[in-house]
Amino acid sequence: MLLKKVVLSFFIGITGILLFSTNGFCAPCYGTSQPEKKKFILGLQTYSIFKRDLEKDYGRLRSLQHFLNLSWGILDWLCLDLKGGLGNIKQHPSTEDELDYNCSFAGGYGFRIKFYDDKNIKLVFGFQHISVHPEVIKFDDIKNQAILDDWQVSLLGSYQLKLFNPYLGLRWSRLDYIHKLNQERKRKMSDLSESLGLIIGSDFYLTPKIFINLEAQFLDSKATALSINYKF
Repeated sequence: MLLKKVVLSFFIGITGILLFSTNGFCAPCYGTSQPEKKKFILGLQTYSIFKRDLEKDYGRLRSLQHFLNLSWGILDWLCLDLKGGLGNIKQHPSTEDELDYNCSFAGGYGFRIKFYDDKNIKLVFGFQHISVHPEVIKFDDIKNQAILDDWQVSLLGSYQLKLFNPYLGLRWSRLDYIHKLNQERKRKMSDLSESLGLIIGSDFYLTPKIFINLEAQFLDSKATALSINYKF
């Protein structure tokens, strides 16, 4: 128990440093289903961001991302989350036409700590980061390059039923939309007044080892995540 408290405090501290020294966005929370020690969960995931408001007159942003997920159980209550795949960016300034960046490399990492587990109830603290690097585009003969960096911390609670594991929680998130126009590089953050988000989701078990995760995100953004996963 002491080790769990020390590790939880350490990871919360590191997460706070990362979030307040950089700017981030909202990534999928994964839910509360974690692999056991020295085991892993492999999954295919689609993450759809329908709307995220940016600060000032930078408009809003959309993105569609596809990942191969891998969660590794370091301990029974601590897991490492990794992902790799493809993602695009659609950024619509308030007074200009939309910039549509086609799919290219996207990846991410994070961790989850299960700090309460009693019968069917679980509480999980998580940190997630995703970076999307879409293709370079030309708009009015001007070279445009973009990077989406997203970060979040979350606290989720779940109640295990026979074939379902519904969960509910909150998260705090921020975004860096990095726009490079020819040689000029600008960081455009999300609206800081909309950093607190609501998470609703559930795992649906098809077999003891195969489950589908569905998650919806509100308030800070409008987004959904859908994945199919296998426990090894």
